[in-house]
Amino acid sequence: MGKKLIIAEKPSVAQDIARAMGGFTREGDYFESEDYVLSSAVGHLLELAVPEEYEVKRGKWSFAHLPVIPPRFTLNPIDKTAERLRLLTRLIKRKDVDGLVNACDAGREGELIFNYIVEHSKTNKPIERLWLQSMTATAIRDGFAGLRSAQEVEGLRQAAMSRAESDWLIGINGTRAMTAFNSKTGGFHLTTVGRVQTPTLAIVVRREEEIRRFKSRDYWEIEGRFGVAAGEYAGRWFDEKFRKPEGDEHARAERVWDEAKARAIQAKCAGKTGTVEEEAKPSTQLSPLLYDLTSLQREANGRFGFSARVTLQIAQALYEKHKVLTYPRTDARALPEDYLPTVNDVLARLPHTYAPHANEIVKQGWVRPNKRIFNNAKISDHFAIIPTGTEPKSLSEAEAKIYDMVTRRFLAVFFPAAEYRVTTRITRVEGEAFKTEGKVLVNPGWLAVYGKEAQLEEDGKGGETAAASLVPVKPGESARVEDMLLKALQTKPPARYSEATLLTAMEGAGKTIDDEELRAAMAGRGLGTPATRAQIIENLILENYMLREGRELIPTAKGFQLMIALRGLKIDELSSPELTGEWEYKLSQIERGELSRDAFMREIADMTQHIVHQAKSYESDTIPGDFATLDEKCPRCGGVVKENYKKFQCQSCDFSLWKIVAGRQFETHEIDTLLRERQVGPLTGFRNKMGRPFNAVIKLNDKLEPEFDFGQPREDENAEPVDFSQQTPLGPCPKCSARVFEQPMSYICEKSVGPEKSCDFRSGKIILQQPIEPEQMQKLLEAGRTDLLKGFVSSRTKRKFSAFLVRQPDGKVGFEFEPRAAKPKAGAKTAKAAAADAAPEAEAEAPVKKAAAKKTTAAAKKPATKATARKKSA
Repeated sequence: MGKKLIIAEKPSVAQDIARAMGGFTREGDYFESEDYVLSSAVGHLLELAVPEEYEVKRGKWSFAHLPVIPPRFTLNPIDKTAERLRLLTRLIKRKDVDGLVNACDAGREGELIFNYIVEHSKTNKPIERLWLQSMTATAIRDGFAGLRSAQEVEGLRQAAMSRAESDWLIGINGTRAMTAFNSKTGGFHLTTVGRVQTPTLAIVVRREEEIRRFKSRDYWEIEGRFGVAAGEYAGRWFDEKFRKPEGDEHARAERVWDEAKARAIQAKCAGKTGTVEEEAKPSTQLSPLLYDLTSLQREANGRFGFSARVTLQIAQALYEKHKVLTYPRTDARALPEDYLPTVNDVLARLPHTYAPHANEIVKQGWVRPNKRIFNNAKISDHFAIIPTGTEPKSLSEAEAKIYDMVTRRFLAVFFPAAEYRVTTRITRVEGEAFKTEGKVLVNPGWLAVYGKEAQLEEDGKGGETAAASLVPVKPGESARVEDMLLKALQTKPPARYSEATLLTAMEGAGKTIDDEELRAAMAGRGLGTPATRAQIIENLILENYMLREGRELIPTAKGFQLMIALRGLKIDELSSPELTGEWEYKLSQIERGELSRDAFMREIADMTQHIVHQAKSYESDTIPGDFATLDEKCPRCGGVVKENYKKFQCQSCDFSLWKIVAGRQFETHEIDTLLRERQVGPLTGFRNKMGRPFNAVIKLNDKLEPEFDFGQPREDENAEPVDFSQQTPLGPCPKCSARVFEQPMSYICEKSVGPEKSCDFRSGKIILQQPIEPEQMQKLLEAGRTDLLKGFVSSRTKRKFSAFLVRQPDGKVGFEFEPRAAKPKAGAKTAKAAAADAAPEAEAEAPVKKAAAKKTTAAAKKPATKATARKKSA
């Protein structure tokens, strides 16, 4: 009787199988027992390639060789793992091996890795499938007791191969076509695209465009302070007849868009007395669903700032190395219906930290059939991520955080709903209504797993909203208007994507869906899979299509340019996330045997032909788009200057300006200013070759060529004195009391330049990406501080913060932070953290290397900085 060869995806899994099954001896990179030979791949060992006669070397890509749709694909060994592939091929061909067991990861990629090895070895030996969703010894033994036939997972194999080939066809042809398109005017401009990567970029670019187009609107809110016998409470005015109008997402019942109307309500109610109505209703909140990979990545990013890739790596280690979590690359948030005994077993073996909650679940009998938790219809290849019950040992801090998240979510899902008492109070004054809401946690339910029960006992309100301020009102009691405040506010643009919110958008193919159940229904039409989304985000950053700044993801000029091209070329398949989400859904149909692989691949071939045809059909200056005609005329010939895909181009002569310089795209109004005044700026957002941001003024020289000017007057001993006679001083120098004037890049003391230099005061016009307007510098010089400025970006954490600029006793400019209502014992830490966040350096004062200018002066010297608990030098 022959032996079966077991092939796992990774060496660590092969070791686990050897330990669980027993009887194996190690023979170098494989194990052997009486019944089995056991080895592993090391991830992907082979990659798709086209037959040599269809290949064209990089640098020689042209439309003449496109599209590349080979009649067949070949598999090329990956160089660094070629030795492992030779070993597996040798083991497959052993005469005493009469069957194979696919023990690669239970999913599309695991299926692909194994089948490529089999295809490469040209074997026809029978194949069985080991389907593991947990790496415990019991699960491994159970898996071998119930090996599946290859036919049972044939749909998964077809989908895996279709995914790989479609990504290759779109990626290779799209990248070569767009590179050829962007290289038509000379050079080699690599422009990568992908079937999932590029529509994901489209989501981020679309949001940034919304932010740039956004025009804030003023509105007012009216807050009343009301007095009753038991004390005071606040209430906010609202329109009782409000109906949300079509197309105005900012309309709210409490917002007044006319200041005169708001002031009239304020005056009408001031000093009057009102009546009070109150309604209290019970309310419940169910626990969140169990984690799938995307929801775990989303929450870990929001709570700890972990990138999606880091969360996946941690979860994979907790599954594979530590054996404390089940398989993480899952899109399911439910468990199998026969899993109740396993859940009880896991509860019994959880670490003692969680024992009180686990014991309560068992004692109350809360593990029972429940379609929200146990539902076969909501499981595809894998079930939700839960703990295995194995005791965790020597976890890193990050691993412990993810393990705790999963374990508490697992416990919470069995607990009853949290119960609240929600009180709504309406105070009516002179016919105007003011709403006050209070929410009291009555029974923590599942919140007890997260410590809310302790909070409830501690402060009587469970840490929930404004219950303490909701003082009781006697039946029939009137409320006096103690104060009537008018708040002037502005609408805000939508927030930039973080990895957490981008993962949600990818899951819904660009649609922002907050409801968990709806999101689950849409997930099959999302972009990518839970296992691939993290890498897609990383690839976009690697290709410089977007930047990660703090927790924000910001598209680069290169990313914008690609989207402009794809829209102009009408390549909707790559610029429409919704359309591409349908392709992912079709792959899942192939998995289930509802769509043929041939039909899907024909659609992909058609899509490939369309991409290449469209890119062939246009030149960079003829590509359609929403391009502007500038107000200013050409400085060379007086002709009309128009924007096109790559340039601002005169229509009558050869004068042109590139739209993107040093990684920054110019706006039309900036170019208008440059043509009119021969300079513009200082502008933020330029990046040097190291990716570091810098600011600069752009000037047109005598040849009408743009140059960087960092605005630093020459300081050599022969320098001419600077003529300030035509300028108005902004105020007295805080160091020497001479006059301070505005220069292109900074505000300087008149005695800090020229041969008679005697002072060194200089403050940047842009500090940590926050423009400092002349009127703010005037306030700083005359009154000692600016208004609260809200656009500073920490050079250390990349997060935005608000601060006042203040004049310090030594004459330097420093930060002062807005007072915050801090929790007990947290105040000092908050101030210290804010100071540390503010600025290890003042960006505008730091040396900046010249990126492209020929003529520019030396960069400013960076002043020394000194932080205090409340202030920090700018």
